Amino acid sequence: MLESKKGMLSINPADISTSKLHGYLLSAVSPRPIALASTVDSEGNVNLSPFSFFNVFSANPPILIFSPARRVQGNTTKHTLENIKETKEVVINMVNYEIVQQMSLSSTEYSKGVNEFVKAGFTMLASEKVKPFRVAESPIQIECKVNEIIELGTEGGAGNLIICEVVKLHINEAFLDESGAINQEKLDLVARAGGNYYSRAKEGFFEIPKPLSTLGIGVDAIPSEIKNSNVLTGNDLGMLGNVDAFPLEADVDKFAKEHDQYVGIDLLKKHTFAKAFLEKNDVISAWKVLLMK
Repeated sequence: MLESKKGMLSINPADISTSKLHGYLLSAVSPRPIALASTVDSEGNVNLSPFSFFNVFSANPPILIFSPARRVQGNTTKHTLENIKETKEVVINMVNYEIVQQMSLSSTEYSKGVNEFVKAGFTMLASEKVKPFRVAESPIQIECKVNEIIELGTEGGAGNLIICEVVKLHINEAFLDESGAINQEKLDLVARAGGNYYSRAKEGFFEIPKPLSTLGIGVDAIPSEIKNSNVLTGNDLGMLGNVDAFPLEADVDKFAKEHDQYVGIDLLKKHTFAKAFLEKNDVISAWKVLLMK
């Protein structure tokens, strides 16, 4: 039952839908650190997916726990959980602001066998103790053996606690201070909140639209002259890869007639103008600039 007394909404979890309860909990318990989890199945198929039901729980032994929940709609399980049941290994890559858009793109529900490293434009880096690959662009990569999987339920929305023991820790030295400790401001981690909200360690809340319900084209489908840009960042490429199709040629031509200042300019200027649209979250206009002749 939902009760409202003196401005307080009181909720019995059994009286509302799982999806609505899920929304309340994720907005209430936030921000949450993000585990960008890399796994492989028994046949070597690679998977990469982010999870915000995640934290560190022990230093001796060094234990991390994250939870891939069963999908509320359809009550199915994620490839990450299926792979871990097969191989008992995972790499947890930490997410900073520089890779947040690519991380978001990797959460797209691609079919089994599709490599999210490739779709999100990440570089696969071989691990030293486990089979799953590390994300080279991640500032901190944590190789883990899985000690235990605790299933919290069998219905949609139920979590599965993956209890991971750290066997190797990799830290990019660019994020260390003079004493060898991690510099939190340089690291600039991001965390997950409710809805489309994230929190940036240095600056607070910002929004990223959730990945398309249809599949994004992925960074791998972006033309090489754009992918190899000296102007566009990994975050920019992540935004560009999260469209389901390129703009139609007729729409690009119409845009060119309306914005003739972008026609015939060199690549550096073109990419700079496109980046300005991306900074305003206008991804379609950015694509039109990039595709103009």
